[in-house]
Amino acid sequence: MVVSAEPRAGGPQADGTVVRPTAVRPRRAETKLGRLVRETGTMVAISLEAMRLLFRRDFPFAELTEQCWFLARVTTLPLILISIPFGIVIALQVGSLLQQIGAQDQLGAAMVLAVVREQAPVATALLIAGAGGSAMCADLGARRIRDEISAMEVMGVNPLHRLVLPRLLAAMIISVLLDGVVSVAGIAGGLFFGQQSIHITASSFFATFAELAQLADFWMALAKAAIFGFIAAMVACYKGLGAKGGPKGVGDAVNQAVVVTFVLAFFVNFVLTLVYFQFVPQKAI
Repeated sequence: MVVSAEPRAGGPQADGTVVRPTAVRPRRAETKLGRLVRETGTMVAISLEAMRLLFRRDFPFAELTEQCWFLARVTTLPLILISIPFGIVIALQVGSLLQQIGAQDQLGAAMVLAVVREQAPVATALLIAGAGGSAMCADLGARRIRDEISAMEVMGVNPLHRLVLPRLLAAMIISVLLDGVVSVAGIAGGLFFGQQSIHITASSFFATFAELAQLADFWMALAKAAIFGFIAAMVACYKGLGAKGGPKGVGDAVNQAVVVTFVLAFFVNFVLTLVYFQFVPQKAI
């Protein structure tokens, strides 16, 4: 009998030694930043694919109307309740400084820049993500774990067209509409503080509106609100459609959707503000 001289890996040899199997070098683990970038690209691709289906014949108007009403119902009152004290806090900080230099009449000009340009779109994004986006993610996640999404695909119904597209459009539309509501509520809070604390008149408050602000600020605020609404719905739909692991997986997906939306919204806000200042000349004092 011929015995092969080739050593046998993983077991004892004739001389008593043990040959260890050759270790396979593992693939480098993907970093958290790389995973975030990859998932962000996937989210954008899925959302753009859904937007591409906008002009299909059987557009789900009923779903769009239902989502718009739901977002407006769950976010309008909390946004107003947040915006009024937010405007008071801004007026408190800015008004105290202006009072020290004797320029308290310029409170209206400062409030327009702080509330209309920055606070209103960011507050809208946070509420859309926290209240509306979490509900979207939970709804789609529940449909996924109950295999409703798979059933729609089997019946030839595209989930991106039937479920994702109406939610993207609804979030953008309601974000733009709520941006004006937040701006009015925040400015009203600032006016109340100005009248009660530093004793300015309503006429002087509104007379300085156009000294530092311009129409481009308003359009930029609306653009930010629409983009933030799109981001909130994009992340919520992606996390909801990818939910797995039962009810616990849905809860984890909702938590991740809110956190990721906040991170992306603040990063995009920084980029948009930077681009805006580079290309739009600002008014001089």
